[in-house]
Amino acid sequence: MTETVAMTDDEIRRIDAYWRAANYLSVGQIYLFGNPLLREPLRRRHIKPRLLGHWGTSPGLNFCYAHLNRVIKARELDMIYIMGPGHGGPAAVANAWLEGTYSEVYPEVSRDERGMARLFRQFSFPGGIPSHVAPETPGSIHEGGELGYSLAHAYGAAFDNPDLVVACIVGDGEAETGPLAASWHSDKFLDPVTDGAVLPILHLNGYKIANPTVLARIPEEELVQLLRGYGHHPILVSGDEPASMHRKMAAALDQALDEIAAIQRAARDGDGGGERRPWPMIVLRSPKGWTGPKEVDGLPVEGTWRSHQVPLAGVCDNPEHLAQLEEWMRSYQPEELFDDEGRPVPELAALTPDGDRRMSANPHANGGLLLKPLLLPDFRDYAAEVDKPGTTTTEPTRRLGTFLRDVVRNNPANFRIMGPDETQSNRLGDVLEVTDRVFQGERYPTDEGQAPRGRVMEVLSEHLCQGWLEGYLLTGRHGLFNSYEAFVHIVDAMFNQHAKWLKVTRHLPWRRPIASLNYLLSSHVWRQDHNGFTHQDPGFLDVVLNKKPELIRVYLPPDANTLLSVGDHCLRSRDYVNVIVAGKQPALNWLPMDQAIAHCTRGIGIWEWASTDGGADPDVVLACAGDIPTLETLAAADLLRQLFPELRVRVVNVVDLMRLQPDTEHPHGLPDREFDALFTTDKPVIFAFHGYPYLIHRLVYRRNGHQNMHVRGYKEEGTTTTPFDMVMLNDLDRFHLVMDVIDRVPSLGGRVAHVRQRMADRRLELRAYTRLHGEDAPEVRDWTWPY
Repeated sequence: MTETVAMTDDEIRRIDAYWRAANYLSVGQIYLFGNPLLREPLRRRHIKPRLLGHWGTSPGLNFCYAHLNRVIKARELDMIYIMGPGHGGPAAVANAWLEGTYSEVYPEVSRDERGMARLFRQFSFPGGIPSHVAPETPGSIHEGGELGYSLAHAYGAAFDNPDLVVACIVGDGEAETGPLAASWHSDKFLDPVTDGAVLPILHLNGYKIANPTVLARIPEEELVQLLRGYGHHPILVSGDEPASMHRKMAAALDQALDEIAAIQRAARDGDGGGERRPWPMIVLRSPKGWTGPKEVDGLPVEGTWRSHQVPLAGVCDNPEHLAQLEEWMRSYQPEELFDDEGRPVPELAALTPDGDRRMSANPHANGGLLLKPLLLPDFRDYAAEVDKPGTTTTEPTRRLGTFLRDVVRNNPANFRIMGPDETQSNRLGDVLEVTDRVFQGERYPTDEGQAPRGRVMEVLSEHLCQGWLEGYLLTGRHGLFNSYEAFVHIVDAMFNQHAKWLKVTRHLPWRRPIASLNYLLSSHVWRQDHNGFTHQDPGFLDVVLNKKPELIRVYLPPDANTLLSVGDHCLRSRDYVNVIVAGKQPALNWLPMDQAIAHCTRGIGIWEWASTDGGADPDVVLACAGDIPTLETLAAADLLRQLFPELRVRVVNVVDLMRLQPDTEHPHGLPDREFDALFTTDKPVIFAFHGYPYLIHRLVYRRNGHQNMHVRGYKEEGTTTTPFDMVMLNDLDRFHLVMDVIDRVPSLGGRVAHVRQRMADRRLELRAYTRLHGEDAPEVRDWTWPY
């Protein structure tokens, strides 16, 4: 990076021209249906019938973009731009068009008058593009439809990208969200040796939709103290007079980039273990709706909340508003900015960086271009030995952790594990044999596994973990997010936004596939007996299944070997959201590795060794999905063998939950004939499920024989108790499953009344045992498959 150089008057004039051009294009997108260059007086027919979009934040975003382009060219920077105010979509699109990237990606939106007309028309128009920064916008990795995640995305992009600078505009409305407030702590996880830099620009324009913003209304000294407390050196830029503000912003950017260069140089030239220094940031205070109408109908607009969306909302019906719009747009002097063909004049084009240096064309903002496959060890080498089903135990996630240890070892610069302080708790601690937990804060001799760099990132904010991982994935890397099952709900909305992003990008050929977002949910509902009701919730599966089927994969491996197979598959996949639910407590091993691979490849199948139908038509089907439901189902199958040896029982296990849907609804779905062959069309099916029972009904409601399917699962009954009492509270236990069979198999006849009563009595006895001894009875605690 070069040293600071003051801007000349000519440079200010040229950068102001670029800013005016971007502002003109932003206003045009909101309002114009035709007459893009105002070659004739503005008329009603030139205005869109529905006025949508957000002007208020756009001029500030354009101002920053123009100045960032200057420093990219001057310093030959590799930089991407994240717009936290997501509804600044007009600004992002305007700059991508000015840089030429938009026309390269969408040739029909050419960089001339005809293309400008199309650019304007498509914005917030049926069949066009959204009003916020979206996947369709070149240069974006940040959807912006929901506020709070920009800074976490920025840091995720910077990790393991030592030459990248991520400029992140944080809106002052966005700054009020919990995730954004926590994101300021991300600088404690940024390694100046191996990571890039994040340059936050806190944009204080004073207002949200209708209210003042908190950070814009506290004393400046208090704001500075707050930001310093977060570990930043704030550089202040404030005003509303363009020439003065250009000088201030240029000086602030040069100072910030000089400080970043000094921090990185000191860390990289030394041993990398020096004292943590505050990273620079810019606080930009400018009017909301800057350069727009100052008053409308006698009311102030510029610098107020009234400029947030469409400042002149009556242009279709009010001639005064129409005239005011024309005056506003002509104030940017478009005749100086665009030539006779409607192209940006050469002076403007010269201000933009070249090729991949353009922020709208930077490959880091289209991460699939940079994505390299992981070097994965052979997961079969980590298999649990299974000589006989259901007789030995393994902690499944601990076995996966050993596999992940070597994934980390093999991929030291493009794979990270994120989680809210639960890596050890979720039994993935073996990874710490080859890496540390990243932490740039003060460290004590009593700390274990804390270091300035590493592959494991832990912070007690699920929002930060997901935001970091999303930024990391979207810029071409791989990762895993592990969490307690009940608390992954904290990122429900973040998951929604990422899934929507993936849905859109699948239909954009220029967006290259990225590594899948992989969730590992452990410490799950059926083994949170010790933590109680608050920790017992399998409902994330319900949230996930609301998204487009082609994006979503849900896996419920029943043992360690199936978990290894599923884990390897998910790490190799692209453009999915994979949800894996697996236990961390010692659990029975059911399948040797070769059978586990075959079973996971099928996603669903009959366990012949556990069935007694002899390949014939069964009397009843016992289905299961999830490790504890599988355990209880097989224990029930054992009881049925003892109680009704003549009963033909078929055991069906489901690993890939999406196999239950028809193939017309999901790419993994089973054709009806295959589903009918597994479950029959006329026999009772007792389905033991990990989550809420209605989810299974939702997946299979169109199947033949759905009326014969009876699902047991979590029904919001929980407390602090024992593992077996948890399943009894929800009627998922082996004895209740036997009772369900008795109630639904008519061929058993009247002799079953005594057996049914014995099952009910046994439940009462086992509950009493827990109340007396504080643990489960040996007959359930130590049960193994006896055949």
